[in-house]
Formats: sequence, structure tokens, C-alpha cells
Amino acid sequence: MLIVMQSSATNDEIEKVTEYIKQRGFDAHISKGEDHTVIGAVGRKVIDKRDIELLNGVKEVIRITSPYKLASRVFKNEDTIIEIKDVKIGGGHIGMIAGPCSVESYDQVDATAEKLKRYGVKILRGGAFKPRTSPYAFQGLGEEGLKILREVANKYDMLVTSEVMEVSQIPMFLKYVDILQVGARNMQNFNLLKSLGEIRKPVLLKRGLSATIEELLMSAEYLLAGGNREIILCERGIRTFEHMTRNTLDISAIPVIQKLSHLPIVVDPSHATGLRDKVAPMSKAAVAAGCDGLIIEVHNSPDTALCDGAQSLYPEQFEELFIELKQLAKVIKKTF
Repeated sequence: MLIVMQSSATNDEIEKVTEYIKQRGFDAHISKGEDHTVIGAVGRKVIDKRDIELLNGVKEVIRITSPYKLASRVFKNEDTIIEIKDVKIGGGHIGMIAGPCSVESYDQVDATAEKLKRYGVKILRGGAFKPRTSPYAFQGLGEEGLKILREVANKYDMLVTSEVMEVSQIPMFLKYVDILQVGARNMQNFNLLKSLGEIRKPVLLKRGLSATIEELLMSAEYLLAGGNREIILCERGIRTFEHMTRNTLDISAIPVIQKLSHLPIVVDPSHATGLRDKVAPMSKAAVAAGCDGLIIEVHNSPDTALCDGAQSLYPEQFEELFIELKQLAKVIKKTF
């Protein structure tokens, strides 16, 4: 349930209400808006809401019927904005994340990042641990790949995001990355989600290959319930009967999620289409639909890439696309 406090409620009254629900077996999650404070009471206990409504400072008590409580617009109506240094994602700010699918060498990452920085990209992506369908495909460089990403990012004053595969890797990732990714295959790895809910760094959560929007929001709920408020959702295409593209990019998920949830949503057109010539039009479509960010694969030499070269843009292609996307963003009153 949601406990909406009066606009005049004091910090002491908020604290007493919070302590009251905790004593009755609920977890308390506080969201402070511009006009009032909302306390989310999450738990399986039964309580008469009239007892709470009689407490000093309480305006009203609302029961949430959706299975995702903390991810809901009912809990927090204002857009969540993820801020890391000078980068903002959400609330009218479109974040651009770009880089190679996988880290292959220092020179490869450095050559790509140097151009991306010149184009205005502030977040560098790259896979150090690669979950591959085939056990014989390139699996990534492991921790050495994370070290390369961090070193190159520091050189060009960029942030780093990379995919964490399992709970045991989290301490390692915290040393090197600014945003931890949860891949599509791990969207319902609940032990991993619980552990990531306990950290205080942004988590980018990708939609599962066959997951519904509600299932994606329920996975985000695991992270939020653990106390991590810096969650970024990612639409990366879903599996359908169509074989002309790698996946089917669900553009409609953008406005649907933005109506249901306050969390920012970015789009991955590279994995969604799997084809270089489809990345640009799908990126434009995502921005036009109001996405809060893009994560695009860019490689300094896609033809020699060890992973997903066919869906990676050449740096020059990315530069041209980014210029067009900035112009498009102005039309919908957003900025990169």
C-alpha cells in the first residue's frame, strides 16, 4: 500500500509513520516528491488501513493492485532521473551508450572510444564476459576486459557499462564499472537481482527474449525492493516468429512502460535487429517514440570483430546517425 503524507507533514511525523509500519512487518520505501512524501509499505501482512490514516501527517492510504509496487507510477509519479557525474538519463534527458559488443584488446577499445568521445558519447559499453549461444564462440576476456574498459574510459573521461553474469562477479564489477548491465538471459535470475538490489550503483535491466512488459517490471521490482533506486530498463527486442531480423523490436513498449512506470527506458537497436543497416532507422524510431536512451554497438573495424560485427556500426556511420538523432530529439523536446 501507499501512504501519502500531507504536504505539511514534518520529518518527525514521516519517521513515526515509517517506524509504525516497520513494526507491523512491512518494508518501508520513501519517495519524496515536489508536493508530498509517499511511503510505500511492502509486505505480506494484513493491516487495517484506517489505523494508518489516523496517524499524524497522513493524508490518505492507497492499496496498490498491480504486482509491481515500487516500479509503479502510483508509488512515484515523477520520472526517475539517473545522474552519474555530468550524465543524466530520464526526465527529458536521452542518454547515449555506445561501444563494441565485446572487449577484444586495448587498441580496439581505445580506437573506438577515441572517436566516440569526439562525437560526444559519454558512456562506453563493452562486454568482458559474453554469454554466447555456442560454447565455441568468443566468451570475452573476463576481468582483463573490465580493466581495459576502465583504463580507456578514464583516458577519455567516460563512464563504463558492462554485463554482469552472476552474483560472485558483483564485487569485481563494482571496481571497474559505473552501470552494471543485466542481460536478457538473466532478467529472471532472481538471486542476481536480489544481490544487485543491495548495491548503490545504477543497474541497466534488459528485457528477456520472451518476457512480457509486466515480467520486466516485476524483475525491476526485485532490484527496487532491495533498496536500489537507480534502475534503467532496456527494450532490446523480443523473440517472435519473424526471421528477417535477429529479434523484433517492440517500439510500443516505450510509451507503455512510461505510462506504467517512473523508471527510464533505453533501447538497444543493435541486438534487436542484428543488422547494421537496420540500426539507424530503429534508433530514430525509438527516439521519436520517446525513449530515454540508446545503447548502440560501434566497432572500429566491424569486419574483423570477434562478436556481432554484422550489427555493429562503423564509427563514421555512428557519427552521422548521432547528428540526426540530436536533431530529432529537439522535435520531441528532449536532449542528448
